[in-house]
Amino acid sequence: MRAPHFDLLIHGADIADGTGAPLAAGRIGITGGRVRVLPPDSPARAERVLDASGCVVAPGFIDAHTHSDLAALDDTGTVPAHAAVLQGVTVEICGNCGDSAFPGPYADFGALARAHAGAGRPNHLASLVGHGTLREAVVGPADRAATAAELDSMCRVLDEALGSGAAGLSTGLIYTPGSYADTAEVTALAAVAARHGKPYVTHLRDEMSRVEAALEEAVRIARDSGAPLHVSHHKTAGRHGWGATERTLPRLLALRAEGMDVTCDVYPYTAGSTGLAAMLPPWAHDGGTARLLERLRDTGERARMRAAIADGVAGWENTVGNGGWDRISVAGAVRHPELHGRSIADIAAERGADTLDVVADLLLAEEGDVTIISHSMREDDVQRVLAAPFAMIGSDGVPKPGLPHPRWAGTFVRVLGRYVRELGLLGLPEAIHKMTGATAARFGLTGRGVLRDGGHADLVVLDPAAVADRATFADPLLVPSGIRLVVVAGSVVVEDGAVTAARPGRVLAC
Repeated sequence: MRAPHFDLLIHGADIADGTGAPLAAGRIGITGGRVRVLPPDSPARAERVLDASGCVVAPGFIDAHTHSDLAALDDTGTVPAHAAVLQGVTVEICGNCGDSAFPGPYADFGALARAHAGAGRPNHLASLVGHGTLREAVVGPADRAATAAELDSMCRVLDEALGSGAAGLSTGLIYTPGSYADTAEVTALAAVAARHGKPYVTHLRDEMSRVEAALEEAVRIARDSGAPLHVSHHKTAGRHGWGATERTLPRLLALRAEGMDVTCDVYPYTAGSTGLAAMLPPWAHDGGTARLLERLRDTGERARMRAAIADGVAGWENTVGNGGWDRISVAGAVRHPELHGRSIADIAAERGADTLDVVADLLLAEEGDVTIISHSMREDDVQRVLAAPFAMIGSDGVPKPGLPHPRWAGTFVRVLGRYVRELGLLGLPEAIHKMTGATAARFGLTGRGVLRDGGHADLVVLDPAAVADRATFADPLLVPSGIRLVVVAGSVVVEDGAVTAARPGRVLAC
């Protein structure tokens, strides 16, 4: 029998197939954008043969949670759009936290797909439908309940998007205008996702002092709607939330034992990142960014905001009240790069100014667009979530100018280097399953996430002894070490730490 011929043949590496099974010897052949798994001594011919001795070949990583919806469409060089693929990510799930590119900048899922096809991508993108984006398109940025007709309209738009290939429904219930919705509104929309067999993916209404109550709201929504539940970047943050993973994780495990389809994702850092405006109470955002900026110009309104942070607002996740301005640093302020990396408390002290005034003035100067880093978590909580059998890996990457959180460039290699090799928290096959097969199954990515005959040829070749993150808060986009090769749709897109000219990625229909 004539030996099969491939475009690329990888031999000498151990195979982590994405299922969590032990590493196995074998060879990987790629042709026509598809994979063939061969015995180690099987005869084969190829246009290119890669000796990957000492390495592991795995399915390409699938990032369960990004905010990279538009990154490849606006790659000006200020923020590299390739940080994810450089660490082995071959599929990014965007549209998270209630914020998607449609129906907003793009009319619908198809328009977003066409835009990315025209621009070219090194890796693939899948997108959820953001509830906040949907609500703003139909209801506007108003702090009020949706009418029956408006909810009907949101359900129709969501139904069309899911039917076109969107991966599910996301909410960001700490962010306006999504936070203006009650449980019943979200449940009605989640029921649409359920009819499509797609998940309800939620940034909980509170991840701090009221995280357990917020988790129960998500559970009610899933039960009443019938949708699978996925909890985004599960954490118990702020001094009043530290240690609560000792209760939330057993609760999720018990729900799974009862038959509920519930999962979560996690990033391997004790700091988060979001917009500075999210530190202000929900009522301040009523009417949208323009009205927020008007209020910030008013000293009386500033006083109200200051009091709200000090005293709290019912139902509001008060990040500063749970931590303090000393834990909030500026990550991105285009007109004020000299402030990058500095805490709000430090800036205020240097100026001899009130912290809320510093925040208000900075938001006004930047027209509301300031990104922050929030040092709000504890390492033991992070490790507990990482080790949970139902947790998968998501970077929550926010690819914006300035000093973005290093998770955008370091999440997956950090898990493999620090938590697998150095700390032994996870075994390598288990960690890779959390990055591949588990995520593909959750988001309906058929033929991806597992190395098997006929599967899509998205894969990564890594050196398990050398793989590590290099990105830091001071230098957050450093290319990781130990990623030897990344293949997307059968084309080599990364080799030895450099992105090639190949752009085979596309927006995937789920």
